[in-house]
Amino acid sequence: MKKILITGALGQIGSELTQRLRNIYGINNVIATDIKSDTHSWLAQSGPYETLDVQNAQAMFDIAKTYHVDTIIHLAALLSATAEAKPLLAWNLNMGGLVNALEVARELQCQFFTPSSIGAFGPTTPKDNTPQITIQRPITMYGINKVSGELLCDYYFNKFGVDTRGARFPGLISYVTPPGGGTTDYAVDIYYEAIRQAHYTSYIAQGTYMDMMYMPDALRAIMELMEADPSKLIHRNAFNITAMSVQPEDFRVEIRKHIPNFKMDYNVDPVRQAIANSWPNSMDSTAATEEWGFSAEYDLFKMTSDMLEKLSEKLSHKVS
Repeated sequence: MKKILITGALGQIGSELTQRLRNIYGINNVIATDIKSDTHSWLAQSGPYETLDVQNAQAMFDIAKTYHVDTIIHLAALLSATAEAKPLLAWNLNMGGLVNALEVARELQCQFFTPSSIGAFGPTTPKDNTPQITIQRPITMYGINKVSGELLCDYYFNKFGVDTRGARFPGLISYVTPPGGGTTDYAVDIYYEAIRQAHYTSYIAQGTYMDMMYMPDALRAIMELMEADPSKLIHRNAFNITAMSVQPEDFRVEIRKHIPNFKMDYNVDPVRQAIANSWPNSMDSTAATEEWGFSAEYDLFKMTSDMLEKLSEKLSHKVS
Protein backbone atom coordinates (compact mmCIF):
# COMPACT_ATOMS: atom_id res chain seq x y z
CA MET A 1 0.00 0.00 0.00
CA LYS A 2 1.40 3.36 -1.07
CA LYS A 3 -1.56 5.54 -2.04
CA ILE A 4 -4.80 4.55 -0.33
CA LEU A 5 -8.41 5.54 -0.99
CA ILE A 6 -10.89 4.92 1.86
CA THR A 7 -14.66 5.04 1.32
CA GLY A 8 -16.97 5.49 4.31
CA ALA A 9 -14.09 7.14 6.13
CA LEU A 10 -16.29 8.89 8.69
CA GLY A 11 -17.78 5.59 9.91
CA GLN A 12 -16.81 3.49 12.92
CA ILE A 13 -13.88 1.73 11.27
CA GLY A 14 -12.90 4.41 8.79
CA SER A 15 -12.54 7.26 11.26
CA GLU A 16 -9.86 5.37 13.18
CA LEU A 17 -8.28 3.49 10.28
CA THR A 18 -7.74 6.67 8.27
CA GLN A 19 -5.68 8.28 11.01
CA ARG A 20 -3.74 5.09 11.68
CA LEU A 21 -2.84 4.70 8.01
CA ARG A 22 -1.87 8.37 7.72
CA ASN A 23 0.51 7.92 10.63
CA ILE A 24 2.14 4.96 8.87
CA TYR A 25 2.01 5.82 5.15
CA GLY A 26 1.97 9.61 5.30
CA ILE A 27 -0.79 12.20 5.53
CA ASN A 28 -1.03 12.89 1.81
CA ASN A 29 -1.04 9.20 0.86
CA VAL A 30 -4.40 8.38 2.46
CA ILE A 31 -7.43 9.92 0.77
CA ALA A 32 -10.54 9.87 2.95
CA THR A 33 -13.98 9.95 1.31
CA ASP A 34 -17.51 9.90 2.67
CA ILE A 35 -20.97 10.94 1.55
CA LYS A 36 -20.97 13.62 4.25
CA SER A 37 -19.63 17.05 3.28
CA ASP A 38 -17.91 17.25 6.65
CA THR A 39 -14.99 19.48 5.71
CA HIS A 40 -14.68 20.82 9.25
CA SER A 41 -14.09 17.41 10.86
CA TRP A 42 -10.65 16.57 12.23
CA LEU A 43 -10.40 13.79 9.65
CA ALA A 44 -11.03 16.13 6.73
CA GLN A 45 -8.63 18.71 8.10
CA SER A 46 -5.83 16.22 8.82
CA GLY A 47 -5.33 15.17 5.18
CA PRO A 48 -6.96 14.80 1.75
CA TYR A 49 -10.75 14.52 1.93
CA GLU A 50 -13.35 14.23 -0.84
CA THR A 51 -17.14 14.05 -0.62
CA LEU A 52 -18.25 10.86 -2.40
CA ASP A 53 -21.46 8.93 -2.87
CA VAL A 54 -20.18 5.43 -3.66
CA GLN A 55 -23.22 4.86 -5.88
CA ASN A 56 -21.64 7.38 -8.27
CA ALA A 57 -19.16 5.18 -10.16
CA GLN A 58 -17.67 7.97 -12.28
CA ALA A 59 -17.00 10.19 -9.27
CA MET A 60 -15.23 7.34 -7.48
CA PHE A 61 -13.11 6.59 -10.54
CA ASP A 62 -12.19 10.26 -10.98
CA ILE A 63 -11.05 10.62 -7.36
CA ALA A 64 -9.01 7.42 -7.49
CA LYS A 65 -7.36 8.41 -10.76
CA THR A 66 -6.67 11.99 -9.68
CA TYR A 67 -4.83 10.83 -6.57
CA HIS A 68 -3.09 7.91 -8.36
CA VAL A 69 -4.28 5.40 -5.75
CA ASP A 70 -2.99 1.83 -5.73
CA THR A 71 -5.16 0.58 -2.86
CA ILE A 72 -8.90 0.87 -2.16
CA ILE A 73 -10.34 0.16 1.28
CA HIS A 74 -14.09 0.08 0.75
CA LEU A 75 -15.98 0.59 4.02
CA ALA A 76 -19.11 2.50 2.94
CA ALA A 77 -22.20 0.46 3.89
CA LEU A 78 -25.40 0.35 5.90
CA LEU A 79 -25.04 -1.88 8.97
CA SER A 80 -27.28 -4.73 10.08
CA ALA A 81 -30.13 -3.11 12.02
CA THR A 82 -30.30 -0.09 9.71
CA ALA A 83 -30.26 -2.37 6.66
CA GLU A 84 -33.27 -4.29 8.00
CA ALA A 85 -35.19 -1.05 8.40
CA LYS A 86 -34.23 0.09 4.87
CA PRO A 87 -33.58 -3.10 2.86
CA LEU A 88 -33.83 -1.62 -0.64
CA LEU A 89 -31.48 1.22 0.25
CA ALA A 90 -29.13 -1.32 1.80
CA TRP A 91 -29.04 -3.40 -1.37
CA ASN A 92 -28.49 -0.39 -3.62
CA LEU A 93 -25.81 1.14 -1.40
CA ASN A 94 -24.03 -1.96 -0.16
CA MET A 95 -23.97 -3.88 -3.43
CA GLY A 96 -23.97 -0.98 -5.89
CA GLY A 97 -21.16 0.74 -4.02
CA LEU A 98 -19.16 -2.49 -3.86
CA VAL A 99 -19.47 -3.16 -7.60
CA ASN A 100 -18.38 0.40 -8.35
CA ALA A 101 -15.36 0.12 -6.05
CA LEU A 102 -14.36 -3.23 -7.56
CA GLU A 103 -14.64 -1.80 -11.05
CA VAL A 104 -12.36 1.08 -10.12
CA ALA A 105 -9.90 -1.41 -8.63
CA ARG A 106 -10.04 -3.46 -11.84
CA GLU A 107 -9.55 -0.48 -14.17
CA LEU A 108 -6.73 1.07 -12.13
CA GLN A 109 -5.19 -2.24 -10.98
CA CYS A 110 -5.60 -1.46 -7.29
CA GLN A 111 -5.28 -3.75 -4.32
CA PHE A 112 -8.70 -4.03 -2.67
CA PHE A 113 -10.13 -4.62 0.82
CA THR A 114 -13.74 -4.71 1.97
CA PRO A 115 -15.02 -6.17 5.25
CA SER A 116 -17.44 -9.03 5.56
CA SER A 117 -19.15 -9.90 8.84
CA ILE A 118 -20.53 -12.56 11.13
CA GLY A 119 -23.79 -11.41 9.54
CA ALA A 120 -22.84 -13.52 6.51
CA PHE A 121 -23.93 -16.57 8.51
CA GLY A 122 -27.48 -17.69 9.27
CA PRO A 123 -29.49 -19.89 11.64
CA THR A 124 -28.49 -23.10 9.83
CA THR A 125 -24.78 -22.34 10.24
CA PRO A 126 -23.02 -24.29 13.02
CA LYS A 127 -23.30 -22.02 16.08
CA ASP A 128 -20.12 -22.88 17.99
CA ASN A 129 -16.60 -22.60 16.61
CA THR A 130 -18.13 -21.82 13.22
CA PRO A 131 -15.83 -23.19 10.50
CA GLN A 132 -14.10 -21.03 7.90
CA ILE A 133 -16.03 -22.81 5.17
CA THR A 134 -19.60 -23.73 6.10
CA ILE A 135 -23.22 -23.19 5.10
CA GLN A 136 -24.16 -19.51 4.74
CA ARG A 137 -27.87 -18.80 4.51
CA PRO A 138 -28.38 -15.43 6.25
CA ILE A 139 -31.91 -14.18 6.90
CA THR A 140 -31.14 -10.43 6.85
CA MET A 141 -30.54 -8.05 3.95
CA TYR A 142 -27.20 -7.13 5.53
CA GLY A 143 -26.17 -10.78 5.64
CA ILE A 144 -27.27 -11.33 2.05
CA ASN A 145 -25.17 -8.32 1.05
CA LYS A 146 -22.14 -9.74 2.84
CA VAL A 147 -22.37 -13.22 1.30
CA SER A 148 -22.90 -11.64 -2.12
CA GLY A 149 -19.92 -9.38 -1.48
CA GLU A 150 -17.66 -12.29 -0.55
CA LEU A 151 -18.60 -14.08 -3.77
CA LEU A 152 -18.26 -10.94 -5.86
CA CYS A 153 -14.76 -10.25 -4.54
CA ASP A 154 -13.81 -13.86 -5.27
CA TYR A 155 -15.15 -13.36 -8.80
CA TYR A 156 -13.08 -10.23 -9.40
CA PHE A 157 -9.97 -12.03 -8.16
CA ASN A 158 -10.53 -15.15 -10.27
CA LYS A 159 -11.90 -13.40 -13.37
CA PHE A 160 -9.87 -10.20 -13.51
CA GLY A 161 -6.93 -10.79 -11.18
CA VAL A 162 -7.89 -8.00 -8.76
CA ASP A 163 -5.99 -8.51 -5.48
CA THR A 164 -9.11 -8.62 -3.31
CA ARG A 165 -8.91 -9.31 0.42
CA GLY A 166 -11.41 -9.31 3.29
CA ALA A 167 -12.27 -10.51 6.77
CA ARG A 168 -15.50 -11.46 8.52
CA PHE A 169 -15.52 -9.01 11.39
CA PRO A 170 -17.32 -9.74 14.63
CA GLY A 171 -18.99 -6.94 16.59
CA LEU A 172 -16.49 -4.07 16.88
CA ILE A 173 -16.09 -2.07 20.07
CA SER A 174 -14.57 1.40 20.10
CA TYR A 175 -14.43 4.50 22.30
CA VAL A 176 -13.73 6.87 19.39
CA THR A 177 -16.80 6.76 17.13
CA PRO A 178 -20.40 6.23 18.32
CA PRO A 179 -22.24 3.10 17.09
CA GLY A 180 -23.73 3.24 13.62
CA GLY A 181 -26.73 0.92 13.54
CA GLY A 182 -25.31 -2.55 14.15
CA THR A 183 -26.81 -5.40 16.14
CA THR A 184 -23.75 -5.60 18.39
CA ASP A 185 -23.84 -1.88 19.23
CA TYR A 186 -24.99 -2.70 22.77
CA ALA A 187 -21.41 -3.73 23.49
CA VAL A 188 -20.35 -0.12 22.89
CA ASP A 189 -23.38 1.57 24.49
CA ILE A 190 -22.93 -0.33 27.72
CA TYR A 191 -19.58 1.33 28.45
CA TYR A 192 -20.94 4.82 27.77
CA GLU A 193 -23.90 4.27 30.08
CA ALA A 194 -21.79 2.61 32.75
CA ILE A 195 -19.81 5.84 33.06
CA ARG A 196 -22.71 8.22 32.61
CA GLN A 197 -25.23 6.66 34.99
CA ALA A 198 -23.92 3.29 36.23
CA HIS A 199 -26.89 1.61 34.55
CA TYR A 200 -27.64 0.02 31.21
CA THR A 201 -30.73 -1.55 29.66
CA SER A 202 -29.69 -4.18 27.13
CA TYR A 203 -31.76 -4.75 23.99
CA ILE A 204 -30.00 -8.12 23.55
CA ALA A 205 -31.17 -10.93 25.83
CA GLN A 206 -29.06 -12.47 28.55
CA GLY A 207 -27.25 -15.58 27.38
CA THR A 208 -26.93 -14.40 23.77
CA TYR A 209 -23.32 -15.04 22.80
CA MET A 210 -21.71 -13.23 19.88
CA ASP A 211 -18.14 -12.69 18.75
CA MET A 212 -16.62 -9.31 19.57
CA MET A 213 -13.35 -7.50 18.91
CA TYR A 214 -11.74 -4.33 20.22
CA MET A 215 -11.08 -1.79 17.47
CA PRO A 216 -7.26 -1.74 17.80
CA ASP A 217 -7.23 -5.45 16.91
CA ALA A 218 -9.54 -4.85 13.94
CA LEU A 219 -7.38 -2.04 12.55
CA ARG A 220 -4.25 -4.12 12.93
CA ALA A 221 -5.97 -7.06 11.23
CA ILE A 222 -6.79 -4.94 8.16
CA MET A 223 -3.24 -3.68 7.84
CA GLU A 224 -1.67 -7.09 8.40
CA LEU A 225 -3.97 -8.75 5.87
CA MET A 226 -3.25 -6.09 3.26
CA GLU A 227 0.49 -6.50 3.75
CA ALA A 228 0.36 -10.31 3.78
CA ASP A 229 2.06 -12.43 1.12
CA PRO A 230 -0.68 -13.03 -1.50
CA SER A 231 0.71 -16.47 -2.34
CA LYS A 232 -0.25 -17.66 1.15
CA LEU A 233 -3.85 -16.43 1.03
CA ILE A 234 -6.33 -19.20 0.33
CA HIS A 235 -9.52 -17.73 1.84
CA ARG A 236 -8.64 -14.24 0.75
CA ASN A 237 -12.08 -12.57 0.91
CA ALA A 238 -13.73 -14.09 3.93
CA PHE A 239 -11.37 -14.81 6.81
CA ASN A 240 -13.07 -15.55 10.13
CA ILE A 241 -11.46 -13.36 12.79
CA THR A 242 -12.47 -12.91 16.41
CA ALA A 243 -11.13 -12.00 19.83
CA MET A 244 -13.83 -13.04 22.32
CA SER A 245 -17.24 -14.69 22.48
CA VAL A 246 -19.38 -12.85 25.03
CA GLN A 247 -22.95 -12.31 26.22
CA PRO A 248 -24.35 -9.14 27.86
CA GLU A 249 -23.89 -10.56 31.37
CA ASP A 250 -20.15 -10.94 30.76
CA PHE A 251 -19.85 -7.20 30.19
CA ARG A 252 -21.80 -6.49 33.38
CA VAL A 253 -19.52 -8.68 35.46
CA GLU A 254 -16.37 -7.14 34.02
CA ILE A 255 -17.58 -3.54 34.32
CA ARG A 256 -18.53 -4.07 37.97
CA LYS A 257 -14.86 -4.77 38.74
CA HIS A 258 -14.30 -1.09 37.92
CA ILE A 259 -17.73 0.39 38.77
CA PRO A 260 -19.12 -1.71 41.66
CA ASN A 261 -22.54 -0.04 41.65
CA PHE A 262 -23.13 -0.68 37.94
CA LYS A 263 -26.50 -2.30 37.23
CA MET A 264 -27.96 -3.80 34.09
CA ASP A 265 -31.46 -4.90 33.09
CA TYR A 266 -33.09 -6.01 29.86
CA ASN A 267 -35.66 -4.72 27.39
CA VAL A 268 -35.17 -6.99 24.41
CA ASP A 269 -35.61 -5.57 20.92
CA PRO A 270 -37.21 -8.41 18.92
CA VAL A 271 -35.71 -7.25 15.59
CA ARG A 272 -32.12 -7.07 16.76
CA GLN A 273 -32.55 -10.16 18.93
CA ALA A 274 -33.72 -12.15 15.91
CA ILE A 275 -30.65 -11.00 14.01
CA ALA A 276 -28.37 -11.95 16.91
CA ASN A 277 -30.01 -15.37 17.21
CA SER A 278 -29.18 -16.10 13.57
CA TRP A 279 -25.47 -15.44 14.07
CA PRO A 280 -22.78 -17.75 15.48
CA ASN A 281 -21.89 -17.92 19.15
CA SER A 282 -18.21 -18.16 18.22
CA MET A 283 -16.06 -18.42 15.08
CA ASP A 284 -12.98 -20.48 14.28
CA SER A 285 -10.23 -18.10 13.12
CA THR A 286 -7.60 -20.78 12.46
CA ALA A 287 -7.34 -19.97 8.73
CA ALA A 288 -6.49 -16.33 9.42
CA THR A 289 -3.83 -17.38 11.93
CA GLU A 290 -2.26 -19.91 9.60
CA GLU A 291 -2.39 -17.86 6.39
CA TRP A 292 -1.35 -14.39 7.63
CA GLY A 293 -0.57 -14.67 11.32
CA PHE A 294 -3.70 -13.13 12.82
CA SER A 295 -3.83 -13.00 16.62
CA ALA A 296 -5.99 -10.76 18.82
CA GLU A 297 -4.26 -8.86 21.64
CA TYR A 298 -7.32 -7.75 23.62
CA ASP A 299 -9.57 -10.00 25.67
CA LEU A 300 -12.63 -8.81 27.62
CA PHE A 301 -10.59 -7.90 30.71
CA LYS A 302 -7.98 -5.86 28.87
CA MET A 303 -10.54 -4.21 26.60
CA THR A 304 -12.84 -3.19 29.46
CA SER A 305 -10.02 -1.55 31.37
CA ASP A 306 -8.97 0.44 28.33
CA MET A 307 -12.52 1.35 27.26
CA LEU A 308 -13.46 2.71 30.67
CA GLU A 309 -10.22 4.66 30.99
CA LYS A 310 -10.47 6.22 27.51
CA LEU A 311 -14.20 6.92 27.72
CA SER A 312 -13.84 8.48 31.16
CA GLU A 313 -11.38 10.94 29.68
CA LYS A 314 -13.60 11.52 26.67
CA LEU A 315 -16.76 12.07 28.70
CA SER A 316 -14.94 14.04 31.42
CA HIS A 317 -16.12 11.66 34.12
CA LYS A 318 -14.15 9.74 36.70
CA VAL A 319 -14.69 6.02 37.10
CA SER A 320 -15.36 5.28 40.77
